[in-house]
Amino acid sequence: MADEAGTGADDACAWHERLGWAFGLIADDPAARTAALAHLIEARRQVADALVRFNEMWRLTLPLGAEEQYQEPAFLEARRKYHRAQGRSLPDGLWGGPASGDLATWPGLPYALLFLEWEARYPQEWTQHAKAWGTKQSLVRGMALAPQEDAIRAKLTDLVELVVRRAYRCKDREYVRVARAVDGADLRGRLHRAVDSDSPWARCQAGYVLWLLDHPDMPNTPHVWRAWVAGRAAALR
Repeated sequence: MADEAGTGADDACAWHERLGWAFGLIADDPAARTAALAHLIEARRQVADALVRFNEMWRLTLPLGAEEQYQEPAFLEARRKYHRAQGRSLPDGLWGGPASGDLATWPGLPYALLFLEWEARYPQEWTQHAKAWGTKQSLVRGMALAPQEDAIRAKLTDLVELVVRRAYRCKDREYVRVARAVDGADLRGRLHRAVDSDSPWARCQAGYVLWLLDHPDMPNTPHVWRAWVAGRAAALR
């Protein structure tokens, strides 16, 4: 089993051994979520402790020179333990992505989807315990580019619906890429229901996504978003 965080060389069993506990983060049972959060807190503590030890060893071996330093057994062991701790935590364990670049066949894909679903369903817990906006952005962009097998397509459709029905959060606009990738009758039906809902966030955000689906050449930029909102507001006057 590879120990380094983010490596794409591990198989599904290795990923499960490291991060299988994390599915508790999206469990319906509050007790299961509490247990998973406790596991995550401990995992992140171990990452922090390992980083401290790695930095200490880096400083101690720095006088050896770059080549000798990276051959020093104590330095290499500290680095190995740090990478091992990262691979058992979130978001660190997702960093790096698949070595082949093929997200669809990456054994880490279920955990990347889990991380995004956790942020969508339990945003406050995600923010408190594993906030990583850059990781969220890169994963969402990767999902939009991955081949859309039925199971992945269904999960991504669920995520788009979850996101448009809540108050906007950092990097949520990236989900437009996903919506365009999984565009179809199912997604559009859900977005139309969101537009007809009582939630002002859902009505606005779902309407914007639908408009962009109907205008595939329109860029999804802050300027376009503001212009669309302004036009919508003018239409309501």
